[in-house]
Amino acid sequence: MAPVPLTAEAINAVIAGYFLPFVRIGAMITAAPVFSAMSVPTRVRLVFALALTAVIAPTVGPVSGFEPFSLRGVGMILAELLVGLAMGFLLNLAFAAFIVAGQIVAMQMGLGFASMIDPSNGAQAPVLSMFYLLLVTLLFFSMDGHHLLILLVHESFARLPPGTGLLTADYWHVALWGAEMFAGALLVALPAVVALLMVNGALGVMSRAAPQLNIFAVGFILTIVGGFVVMTFTLPSVLWHLRDLLQAVFAAMAALGG
Repeated sequence: MAPVPLTAEAINAVIAGYFLPFVRIGAMITAAPVFSAMSVPTRVRLVFALALTAVIAPTVGPVSGFEPFSLRGVGMILAELLVGLAMGFLLNLAFAAFIVAGQIVAMQMGLGFASMIDPSNGAQAPVLSMFYLLLVTLLFFSMDGHHLLILLVHESFARLPPGTGLLTADYWHVALWGAEMFAGALLVALPAVVALLMVNGALGVMSRAAPQLNIFAVGFILTIVGGFVVMTFTLPSVLWHLRDLLQAVFAAMAALGG
């Protein structure tokens, strides 16, 4: 059998067939929650991205016109980078909704000062936000959300072939999802906010009826206890909110391809 000649076109085709999918997958892992946490070593993310690329790249059709050191090649790499970052950022917004919800509840309970370092981005966040984040992370894996994410990345190559996402991808969905994040956070925190508002109203009536009562000492304890009681009864609803948010964010990821 005669050896296959190694031409420049053949080498570029092999590079494009694996490198461009790797850029999209690596960018998605870099921006997506859980995988992008500071506690996850960079080598682990790199190996995971390479493993996914080795599985997904052979199923992607051939890429033509890719020259690594040309302006067109740089544009194709940038397109893959933007698509991957957009997909990971959309999923990150779904998780951020619960972080914002925890901040709202913590401020209403008077626990806004109780903060810790967020392992995902290294910034300080209320303890309740970290509680919600850990809860939705476990629920995400128990619902096979990571499998659906990998499936969406694989399907994105059919809707947006490598190198075509710079102008054809609908990035407007990413901008619109900022409002969805705050709406989802409000839905999660609304029961606790309403209940604590009623508690504060009752404390206001008590302070007018009994001025000699130290309302600050009593009210601080009541708001904390009342907040935890409401959180206990509303924890099952976190699963429903997470399911709705994931369905919406996965639909937004699919809509990137138009």
